[in-house]
Amino acid sequence: MQGRAEKGLILTTGRFTQEAQKEANRDGVPPIELIDGERLVGLFEKYELGLKPKTVYELVPEFFRSFES
Repeated sequence: MQGRAEKGLILTTGRFTQEAQKEANRDGVPPIELIDGERLVGLFEKYELGLKPKTVYELVPEFFRSFES
């Protein structure tokens, strides 16, 4: 990549090793931005790419116990 680009980008649905993270930011070469699965999901959520927000409610059983006979 050296001499051909200002920056690189690598995506994975998994995780990057510490060695990969160090190599991506090595001095003297263009930086490589690493986007792992967790960050990728966060970006999909942030920009709603193929997603629709949904409200989810959780039942609180203690509330309903007072109605039991």
